[in-house]
Amino acid sequence: MISKPSRHCTVELQALPSRIRQVRRIISAQLRYWHLDALIDQAALGVTELLTNVHRHAEPDKGCTVEIELLLERLTVSVHDHDPRLPVIHEAEPMATCGRGLAMVAAVSESWGVRSQGSSGKVVWFTLPAPEPTVTVPLYPLYGMTKKTPARSAVVG
Repeated sequence: MISKPSRHCTVELQALPSRIRQVRRIISAQLRYWHLDALIDQAALGVTELLTNVHRHAEPDKGCTVEIELLLERLTVSVHDHDPRLPVIHEAEPMATCGRGLAMVAAVSESWGVRSQGSSGKVVWFTLPAPEPTVTVPLYPLYGMTKKTPARSAVVG
């Protein structure tokens, strides 16, 4: 059995609003490069919520690392910060303007969770199922063809 290699991208940053926008663009560009355009909106929303939590709650600093990894048809997005306190989902009041970030991550992702790293902080992560890549291939072999033929989509895997 031939296994597909892992694809991995890491970004270190201070979780400040201007940096969060930059990371969204980096994540979007990386997913386009990996031909995972269908995951851009979910991944960008999820990473924005996790980075916003670091910006709002992390102590003693706002430094963090964002990682995305594609392995075995699963995209994992994780954010490591230096605050050892673990996040908790709270039910937000109907008119509240904050407090729904982790619930949104849970809603758009396949799974999510938190890994404590003791006094060095924590990692909050979520996963998204990666669609099979598709390519356009001709219906008939190109060798010896004399006229154009319609193309069809095929799943490559």
